[in-house]
Amino acid sequence: MIKHIILLSLLAVLSGCHANYPVSELPINLWSGVAPGSEGQTSPEVNGTQVEPDSAYVEAITFAKVTNINTPSLTVYFPDPKINRGCAVIIAPGGGHQFLAIEHEGYAVARALAEQGVTACVLKYRLSKEPNSPYKLEVHSLMDIQRAIKLVRARADNWNINPTRIGVMGFSAGGELAYLAATRYSSPVPERDDAISKLNCRPDFAALLYPGSLNKYETEPLPKDMPPEFLSCAYNDRPVNSINLTLLYAKLKTANIPAEIHIYNSGGHGFGVRPNSVKPVSHWPEVFVAWLADRGLMSGK
Repeated sequence: MIKHIILLSLLAVLSGCHANYPVSELPINLWSGVAPGSEGQTSPEVNGTQVEPDSAYVEAITFAKVTNINTPSLTVYFPDPKINRGCAVIIAPGGGHQFLAIEHEGYAVARALAEQGVTACVLKYRLSKEPNSPYKLEVHSLMDIQRAIKLVRARADNWNINPTRIGVMGFSAGGELAYLAATRYSSPVPERDDAISKLNCRPDFAALLYPGSLNKYETEPLPKDMPPEFLSCAYNDRPVNSINLTLLYAKLKTANIPAEIHIYNSGGHGFGVRPNSVKPVSHWPEVFVAWLADRGLMSGK
């Protein structure tokens, strides 16, 4: 516990943010005991860093990452009770399904949202493209985010959350996972049979930030009751990502599914929440929260 608290404090300092609201002291495991499909996978998570140099589509960054996730979990950032708006979001960091960019697409995002009254839950989900991974995206990773939705819904009263205002947010590969959560809820991935598993896993909204691989699903019809979508990317992202996001917006509009899209001039791929950024893209958390309010999702429990 002490090591985890120290790590969270260090990440806050590195990001230039100082949390003054409660954070769950330890990750909350999605299942008691071994997660379904992780039997025999006992090796611990690995924390590290990665350097991304400047390129045509990525602005230079050195970021914290986590790999080897066998025990999926949530780390929860609670807003000050005085500003709690009764809304919660589950955050899926990106990393190409090979790692999780846990700080600038996870904890830093959660802090930014908690400061605006949203209960923000950072999801560590199992990675399908890590070397020698036994996991599959549309089985284990999807099971993890669906279970996270159910778990937050199960704790809604204790956490002062409206159970009909629980959404998902994903970045890059995490955006693909959030998209699956927003479209595959009517037939959830089978999991362990317990009280939580019986709850509804349909998110009440979804935020997709520079999501990857959307073209894989372009021929699939959208559910008629698909939740409203918040979409955002940078113009100078990889063309396939920004174009696919605009095509998704058009598909949502045609299907009469509420959606809002923001394409920023710069920010590249992986802008997340970065310390000391003065670019217009750095204001996307405020824009997202304004969208939640406009949808009536920030009016208290």
